[in-house]
Amino acid sequence: MTKTKNSPIMHQRNLSMMTDLYQLTMMNGYFLSGSYKNIATFDMFFRHKGQLNYAIFAGLEQAIDYIKNLAFTSQDIDYLASLNIFDKEFLKYLANFKFTGSLYSCEEGEIVFPYEPILIVKAPLIEAQLIETALLNIISHQTLIATKASKIVQAAKSKSVIEFGLRRAQGPDAAVYGSRAAIIGGCNGTSNVLAGQLFDLDIKGTHAHSWVLSHNTELEAFENFANSYPDSCLLLIDTYDTLNSGLINAIKVFNDLKAKGHKPIGIRLDSGDLAYLSKKCRQALDCAGFNDCIIFASGDIDEKVISSLEAQDAKIDVYGVGTKLITSQDTPSLGGVYKLASINISGIEHPKIKISNSLDRMTNPGLKKVYRLYDKDGMAKADYIALENEEINSPLILKHETDVWKKLILKDFTKRELLLPIFKNGKQAYQLKSINQHAKKAKFELNKFWEEYKRVDTPQIYKVNLSQELINLKKSLLGKNGYEI
Repeated sequence: MTKTKNSPIMHQRNLSMMTDLYQLTMMNGYFLSGSYKNIATFDMFFRHKGQLNYAIFAGLEQAIDYIKNLAFTSQDIDYLASLNIFDKEFLKYLANFKFTGSLYSCEEGEIVFPYEPILIVKAPLIEAQLIETALLNIISHQTLIATKASKIVQAAKSKSVIEFGLRRAQGPDAAVYGSRAAIIGGCNGTSNVLAGQLFDLDIKGTHAHSWVLSHNTELEAFENFANSYPDSCLLLIDTYDTLNSGLINAIKVFNDLKAKGHKPIGIRLDSGDLAYLSKKCRQALDCAGFNDCIIFASGDIDEKVISSLEAQDAKIDVYGVGTKLITSQDTPSLGGVYKLASINISGIEHPKIKISNSLDRMTNPGLKKVYRLYDKDGMAKADYIALENEEINSPLILKHETDVWKKLILKDFTKRELLLPIFKNGKQAYQLKSINQHAKKAKFELNKFWEEYKRVDTPQIYKVNLSQELINLKKSLLGKNGYEI
């Protein structure tokens, strides 16, 4: 493949340039004003959208890789210079750019909730500004897909779920990193071979309708597939007539395999009334002596369809979920934001707040920590956002920020801090973990939440409370900006 000016080879791209133009124009302004060295603290969080009442945090490994490799090449500087909007001294600064700040984050697989910080950057203002766009892009996408996968896996109960969305994803990156995120969210494998190679994931697949259509008869197609894969034969049976052709031919081929000492895997249904068809297929397979053969179902399914199938006692053992998982079709964006919470000027910390007529658009100021509070049985009771230097002691009074009559007194609880140091003064302080470890964490942490918080429809809203000191700081800043409290 030849690289041209208008068609750069994908793997040669520099993610340091993956930013919005206004980040660079602001950086240029900070540089010229001399404020670029002030230490700024930014919070990353997401807003509530639709059924997105919780999320599975994912994408940290790629965010770490991005920050470690932040650097502008001479070609990048030449391109930016050609725009004729940046100061020459600023471009010289970019030529030697590297991240020197600190970053605190949840681990991948952590359960997180709207409006609480899931990642905090504390760095020179110019550095913290640059990384906003890429962090939002990387973290938001993988968190979104991991969350969708988690909801699908929970709906499937004890059944396996395979991610099947490669061909329907919005581009190669969405497909590859979506597969990774789906595993963190609880999927048991993926059809994506590249993702399997890159991240050491289990890859799964059988054959398509084209395999059947390329043969003279369905039976011939099944026989040839069984001859090619006698010990891993799983047949797609709905190309023509599921019950009167596909199922009958599959059982014929399975009998031949059995006679030769092989054990067939099962059948796949990709269309029709999956509940009805799976029951009929299960009955026929059992009668033919193939009780161990699985029934794999795919098609246009998601957690709502799966919940319905499970409620109907569908005889499905494995679900393959494509479009609605890899695109998170019902909630196609996380709603992630990255907001300035404080800035240190000449050693003095200045908390910052974004004010809005909508409460959900207003930010929480200051340097903060996030705790998860557990009851005596180890179940999650609430999350608690406090100022950095606050002590968290028992009894703890949790108050609603606006509905002040709503309060909860916790006496017997334990706490866990959610944000861990990832970078300290530009140096990586966190050791990467495997995807399987992240997936196990997600499963373990989800079990700490009652079912009402995780249900598909009308879930209970989990409590995320601000400390009284943080509420007071917020009110103080509102007052300074002319708002009556």
